[in-house]
Amino acid sequence: QGPDMPLSRLRKAIEESCPHLASSVHIRLKLMAEGELKDMEQFFDDLSDSFTGTEPEVHKTSVVGLFLRHMILAYNKLSFSQVYKLYTALQQYFQNDEKKTGIDESDMELTNTEELDGKMEKEELDVPLREEEISCSGPLSQKQAEYFLSQQASLLKNDETKALTPASLQKELNNLLKFNPDFAEAHYLSYLNSLRVQDVFSSTHSLLHYFDRLILTGAESKSNGDEGYGRSLRYAALNLAALHCRFGHYQQAELALQEAIRIAQESNDHVCLQHCLSWLYILEQKIFDSCVLLEHSVNKSLHFGLPYLASLGIQSLVQQRAFAGKAANKLMDALKDSDLLHWKHSLSELIDISIAQKTAIWRLYGRSTMALQQAQTLLSMNSLEAVNVGVQQNNTESFAVVLCHLAELHAEQGYFAAASEILKHLKERFPPNSQHAQLWMLFDQKIQFERAMNDGRYHTADSLVAGITALNSIEGVYRKAFVLKAQNQMSEAHKLLQKLLIHCQKIKNTEMVISVLLSIAELYWRSSCHTIALPVLLQALALSREYSLQYLASETVLNLAFSQVSSISLPADHLNILHMAIEPVLAHGAVLDKGCAMFLVAKCQVASAASYTPQKKIEALESAIVNLNEAKTYFAKVDCKEQLRDVLYFQARLFHTLGKTQERNKCAMLFRQLHQELPAHGVPLINAFK
Repeated sequence: QGPDMPLSRLRKAIEESCPHLASSVHIRLKLMAEGELKDMEQFFDDLSDSFTGTEPEVHKTSVVGLFLRHMILAYNKLSFSQVYKLYTALQQYFQNDEKKTGIDESDMELTNTEELDGKMEKEELDVPLREEEISCSGPLSQKQAEYFLSQQASLLKNDETKALTPASLQKELNNLLKFNPDFAEAHYLSYLNSLRVQDVFSSTHSLLHYFDRLILTGAESKSNGDEGYGRSLRYAALNLAALHCRFGHYQQAELALQEAIRIAQESNDHVCLQHCLSWLYILEQKIFDSCVLLEHSVNKSLHFGLPYLASLGIQSLVQQRAFAGKAANKLMDALKDSDLLHWKHSLSELIDISIAQKTAIWRLYGRSTMALQQAQTLLSMNSLEAVNVGVQQNNTESFAVVLCHLAELHAEQGYFAAASEILKHLKERFPPNSQHAQLWMLFDQKIQFERAMNDGRYHTADSLVAGITALNSIEGVYRKAFVLKAQNQMSEAHKLLQKLLIHCQKIKNTEMVISVLLSIAELYWRSSCHTIALPVLLQALALSREYSLQYLASETVLNLAFSQVSSISLPADHLNILHMAIEPVLAHGAVLDKGCAMFLVAKCQVASAASYTPQKKIEALESAIVNLNEAKTYFAKVDCKEQLRDVLYFQARLFHTLGKTQERNKCAMLFRQLHQELPAHGVPLINAFK
């Protein structure tokens, strides 16, 4: 199927599987190459005899039998000049190997043992790189070229790391096109290869050449009659629209899409029109939310029997409804219906996308346990598609998304070593030049940022902001405000957060809007403006409940409780509020959030104890110390020194009130160590919820 391999490599391949056969092959080839033309003729006559007799050596319908019959038939069709050409090519093939062997033997006599060992080791190391040794220095047969292209296209889809590097693959494709410039499939693979390196000029050039060659060779006309020419034109325009959309050229994409729609309408091609409708929704989504287009697309796709397109439409609709704040149970029912389509039509890729979508939705709603379960489900699944041995099917965007979520979930629980292992695996599976590498790059930077902030290394965190901004500008600006807040540059942080809030409200990024509002409220607390923080928190709470973001709603309620504790003494109220919100945080929250929640519980218990009898007050304070110990365990797990310092300060005060001098002194000593390592810069202690 592939190009001819050198005789020495062929012999080695045979020796590995069937040693006693290798010498027989070499003897027969030598006999033909050093003999006459009649020896090759005799070889094919002997092959024909293999099928005769009561017990033939080879059955006609076996794999080997079919291959031999195909070869004999091809040989019998050759003219005399073609037979002679084949014989001279065989002689040349054998002689080239003999010359190489002779040179190697003379080299062996001149080299010492160490050099020979080194050479043999080098040859052994070179053996697995068979794809790298594919040489198109001479023209390949049509089948050999098609095999090479289909193999590389399959690897680009399923396991990009095993495909040739972009530069090597482009070199091979250029060699193929040198001998056959009208080879349309080679131009298409060149287009896919250019997409790998985000080369907009080369990818556009190759895509246009592919459709030009498709029309020129008449390949489409043969299979589709007179419609072939028009079909190529409308799908060329549609592919061009998809390409421009991928690179963010929305105006050019819209023009190309309009052209595709016009040609498809003229030809009454409903299938092409459905694909155009799907892309029209994607383009319109960049301007405004258009559920009507999407619902129409799903209904029409089902009507015309296009399950793949219908399922993608349902996935997009679910995603849009999730951002619009629809109930999780309704979204999961819709995904269940799409899963029935996937299993019915064995759409393996869409099954993966559906599970990745569920993981992301559970993360959006703050249900980390459910997200973890979905991630594990996808990772333990076997693919429905048949792929070559040694090729990983799972190098798709769905797996990249799920593994990134898994890394973040582990980091949130303080398992940084496990998160690093997952990210290391992601780097191996999706190298930096691959198309999905930006996903893990962003998550890697975010995890590093959180660790640096927890550890009080604000300069390190600030240096990571640039990398996050390059990958996601909104996340980058949000984290820049975090750093400014930690460095007590409150006015600069406030200005930045206000700008970000306006931008996120404009693009309807509700999740980030709520996060920004919570950060603004925290700035007000740090400035002792608790009354100004309350309306901001109530706005965040209203949004989080409207959009069913339960975890953010719980976090907002905890912030409200903190605001009440810090400003006015309403112990019964803030304890009631706290009990409403703490359960989701302890069940699904990050370790840092759990620590903050337990710290807040202790503060509320202390505030409530003021009105108790002396005996009940002692019990309440001791209960608060137990909760502070739990909070301390959580903070220690993520190495959050600033929060640890505040807990130790609070514990020392409580132990002093209870008259436990030894425990007080121990907490005071630990506090002093942390305070020297992480000075407070004149900011009052325990002045923020997080």
